[in-house]
Amino acid sequence: MKNNIIAIIAISFIIVGSLWGIGNLVSQDNTQLSKNEGIIMLMKDNKFNVTNPDITVKINQPLKISIANQDFRKHDFIVDDLNINTGFISSGQDFTTLIASDKVGSFRYYCSIHPGIMEGKIIVTN
Repeated sequence: MKNNIIAIIAISFIIVGSLWGIGNLVSQDNTQLSKNEGIIMLMKDNKFNVTNPDITVKINQPLKISIANQDFRKHDFIVDDLNINTGFISSGQDFTTLIASDKVGSFRYYCSIHPGIMEGKIIVTN
């Protein structure tokens, strides 16, 4: 009898935890991110913002960028030449940083797990 009660409690925790996790993946609240000034990059379906857009920044004017992972797998956001590396961002997590450069040019951003699929350019202009 005691073992049955423990089993029922354990199964209940597993079911509730699974439903909570699935609910968080399906309906993520991005209201906090939408209030940020700057750019929001959503990682989903192995793309950044569906199209891997070019990001334009003015020289010596930092631009805030929020990166949110809405995919089912982890990703990262790396810009080697600007020393940006978010580390792995798990599903449902986000990361905010600034993009700044004192040099004009084009800099490649990418996900190290999907470098040929998830990549784009940061263009620094005068």
